Parts: sequence; C-alpha cells; structure tokens
Amino acid sequence: MAETPKVHTDADAIARATYDATGGEIRLALPLGLGKPVTFVNALVRAAVDDPSLSLKIFTALTLQRPEPSSDIEARFLNPAMNRFFGAAPSLAYADLIKQGALPDNIDVSEFFFQAGAWLGNDYAQRKYISANYTHARDVLIAQNPNVLAQLMPREGDRFSMSCNTDISADLFARRAAGRMDFIAVAELNDALPFMGGPAALDASEFAMVLDPPEQIDLFSALRRPVADAQHAIALHVSRLVPDGGTLQIGIGAIGDAVANALITRDRASLHEVWRQSPLPLQGAEEGPFRTGLYAVTEMLVGGLVALFEADILKREVDGAVIHAGFFVDARDMYERLRALPPDRRDKIQMMPVSFTNALYGDEAAKRTARQDARFVNGAMQVSLLGDAMSDAAKPGQVVSGVGGQFNFFEQAFALEDAHAILTLPATRQSGGTLTSNIVWQLPVTTVPRHMRDIVVTEYGAAFLRGLPDEEVIKRLVCIADSRFQPGLLEKARKAGKLDPDWEIPDAHTRNTPETIAEWLTPYRDSLLPDYPLGTDFTETEKILVRALSHLKDTSGSKLGLLSLVWSGVAHAPHSHEGPAMERMGYAATPRLTEPLQARALRGALRDIA
Repeated sequence: MAETPKVHTDADAIARATYDATGGEIRLALPLGLGKPVTFVNALVRAAVDDPSLSLKIFTALTLQRPEPSSDIEARFLNPAMNRFFGAAPSLAYADLIKQGALPDNIDVSEFFFQAGAWLGNDYAQRKYISANYTHARDVLIAQNPNVLAQLMPREGDRFSMSCNTDISADLFARRAAGRMDFIAVAELNDALPFMGGPAALDASEFAMVLDPPEQIDLFSALRRPVADAQHAIALHVSRLVPDGGTLQIGIGAIGDAVANALITRDRASLHEVWRQSPLPLQGAEEGPFRTGLYAVTEMLVGGLVALFEADILKREVDGAVIHAGFFVDARDMYERLRALPPDRRDKIQMMPVSFTNALYGDEAAKRTARQDARFVNGAMQVSLLGDAMSDAAKPGQVVSGVGGQFNFFEQAFALEDAHAILTLPATRQSGGTLTSNIVWQLPVTTVPRHMRDIVVTEYGAAFLRGLPDEEVIKRLVCIADSRFQPGLLEKARKAGKLDPDWEIPDAHTRNTPETIAEWLTPYRDSLLPDYPLGTDFTETEKILVRALSHLKDTSGSKLGLLSLVWSGVAHAPHSHEGPAMERMGYAATPRLTEPLQARALRGALRDIA
C-alpha cells in the first residue's frame, strides 16, 4: 500500500510498471463481470504477447462479451445497433485470443463462471473452467496466491469504490489489511460507475497504482429481452409465495424482470382479477400489499431489485440497508439510476462480499434474524421428475455458465426457518424447430441434487416438493409439465416403478398448453404484463422485429415451417410496420421478386404477428 498511489495515464506504461513490481510474473485477480479494468488488462496481455519471458495468470469469472451473430439475419439486426445494445467497451484481449486459439503459453486464464453459452465448444475455456460455488471461489483464488488485484472503480476525492464488485474483492482487501495476504492493488478509473459507499469504499492508500486513461471505457450493458407469456405466468405464481416482511433474492433475465413486475403490481392491488381468472390451480396465499416491506440479500443486484426499491417495496432495513448485494451488471439505465440517487438514498443499497450475501457463516445469529421468511428465486434449465435440477451445463463436459451462487441459496433455504428456494423454468424449450420438455425423467448433469428439492415453478403452477416421497414429487411435477409431454413422463415413471399404475392426472392439470396461458393473460398484456416491464433499449421498430425474428426462428427450423412463412408473405396483407422493419434489416420496404428467401420468410413472420 502507498499513501499516494502513482497515477498513470498511459496503459502500456502502467502495465510495464506492474510487471516490474512483480518481477515479470503476474498472478492477476480480476473481478467477475462489469468490474474488469479492460484498458489495463489489455495492456498486460499485449506486453505478455510481445515478450514471452513475462508470465500472466488470470483468475476471474463472467468475461462479458458482445454476441457474435451466427447468421446473416442476426447480423442485420445486431450489427447496426451493437454499441447501443451492449455498450462500446473494447473486447478483452485474452478472450479474443482464446476464441482465435492464439493464447500464448505464457498467458493462462481460468474462470469459475461463464457468460451463459459464451464458451460452449471452446476447448481451452472448457479445460480451464473451475467448478466452484461462489462462496468457495474466494478460497480457490487465494490458493493461487495472487500478487495483483485490479478493478474498474469510480473515485470521489481520495476515496475509491469497488462499486459493482465487492463480491470477492472486499474480502481480499480485508485479508490484506489483517496481514493474511499481500498483493498490489491497481484501479482503473471510470466515472460512469456509481460510487457505492459503506463497505464498498476504499481509501486511496489501498492502491499502489491508478490508471486514469485519456478515454474511459464505456460500460457493458446487458440487453433486456421481452417477457413472454410463460415468463409472466411463472412470475404470477411466484408472486403468491413472497410474504410481506420477508427476504427476497431474484436473478437476472426475463423471469427476474417479470417477478419484480408482478410484486409491484400485487402491491398496487392490481392482480386479484388476474388471479381470479386463472384457468390453473394456484398455490400460495400471499396476495396483499407490502406494508412492512421486503429486505433483499442477493449475490447480484439486478434491475428488478432496483425497481422494487424505487417502488418502496424493498424498505425493511437491516443494519441501515434494504439491499445487501455482492455485484451487479445490468442494462445501462440501472447504472444511471444508481448514480442519480442522492447519497443517503444510495446508501440504503450496500455492496457486500459474497461471503456475507451467500452464506450464513460469520455473525450467523444476526443473519438468521435478518433473513426471515426468505424466498430465493433462481432459474434452472431442466428439472427431473425426482426433483434434481440442471442449471449450469447442457450435457456432460460442456459448461454453459456455472453453479455460481445457486447452490449457496439452496443451502440457506434449508438452513433458515420458513425459507424456500424457488426454481423457475418454462415448461418447454424450442430449438432448431424441435420442441422439448424442460421437465424430464433424468438429467445428464445435476446442479442441485434431489435431496434438496424445494419449490419448482413453471407457467402451469408451483410444485412444493420438500420432504415428500418420490411418488408425490413425480405427481406434482407432472401436474406442472406441458400436457403434450405428460403421457411420456408418466410412462417413464411407471416403467421405473416410481408411480402407481392407476394414477391419473387430475383434470385441472390436463390443459397445460400455451393456448391456455395466452387465453388467460392476453387481456392484461398491454396494461399489467408488458413485454418490457423494466424498459428497453429497443426502438419501436426493433420491438416488432424481436417478435418477428423469434417467430422466424421457431418456425423456420423445418422446410414446412419455412414454406409457411414464405406463403404468409404472399397470402397475408402487409401491416404498416412492415416497411420500416424491413428497411431496418437492410431490405427493401416493399416486396421484390428477386429478394432472398430469408427476406421473404421475415416478411411472412412480420405479417403473421401483425
């Protein structure tokens, strides 16, 4: 540590200084997600590429990358608006080298959590992946004896803020202060990050060097996807399971956005009619407003939690805060809203280490008191009929994302009184023109084992599974599966001797179809259940294109589906939105005989959704 850190404006100069300070061998601890100091890291990578005598080992997670279009149609939609959608930050050089298969031997990169799907099929990333619960990742990192910690940070006067990434960094700084670690701390300045105070704030003396680049990087922005009928239905079920005065954790994505929207709408006494019209059996009895309010403890601060904070639903204070969170990455408007908060209001959101948010260890009595009636809401990819869940891998050996903190919150749910872990997932998945069930007989990979089964929610209802015999678990999960797959699931369960051969699905659960959900929710979609409850960066034309492109993807997976779209483009009359949408995609506004087949199919998709 130094009383006054050395301030650099040249990234290559600070990189050289860091290699000099470590004898040419850097073991670099980088925060996951948003807090990576991209300019500094890229300079370190450049130096190591140019000089094989240097050694650079990186331990991190969630390397954020802008998507690479996989087809011409995707490129036409994404490329013109890539910076607006995802921010204009330069890519991380080590990620580019890994993709190209060109990472030199003197650079080593290991991650314990991937951006979902980003490293599927990449041999290097898959080989170097470290499987670790979020609370254990700190100890995995410490075992690698890092000698440099670098992070993107805002600065106010002589104080810095870990801002979006207290998750592991806060514990590392605390261990160094206690004499249990020794590393050089480097900050790259970024004024776009909100200055989070409290445990996130650090004195300038904690840093050896600071990079104040001539141009600060743009922050990565996560693009909000539209919320579909199934996701809104899931949220309506979840909203009935959250008691006033309780504790909440939700994840990122459309379901998390929908849950926040449902809780806000419930608080305004606007869901009673929606629930009354439900064609499906409803579980849970929590229907009233949040008079005491909720307290949030979460590894990830997401836009949905900020919306609940702004709606005065997150208002139950614990140690002066209504939200304790470990890190954040979301859409740019969330960063702006956090920056715009008055400091005293922003201090109600305290960024903490994951050792605090994801575990009960350390001051356990106080945590148990604070985390009353906890509901931990997270997503899964598939759930088996015996109640185990797959959330991090699609098939053996290939990691989609990582276990992250999901298992941590299951552990808490079982350790805390009156707490529950709620797993959410749509009942089906469409890929390559093929529809499959997300409730299956057996899983190829398990993230949460069946002995920790708790509550599973699909668009067709909530299944309470904790403490029940296998046969009852199977019955309850079949009842929230899509009806097109229920007979096959029953057959497999009976064949395995796990289900009474004479049991039949109750009549109330035999109409689990998308049409049933659409009939239920359509009257409320424009008012209470919008496509983008937390806002979006899409223009009005792009919103239409998102729907059309989704329809195109789902339908054109077969030759017959593709032909049906082309026929729609001929047989159906155009809507007024078709011309602007086609022009946004780089096609002619009006049909031409010579236009390519995919343009004709897109035109048909636009007419189908009109």
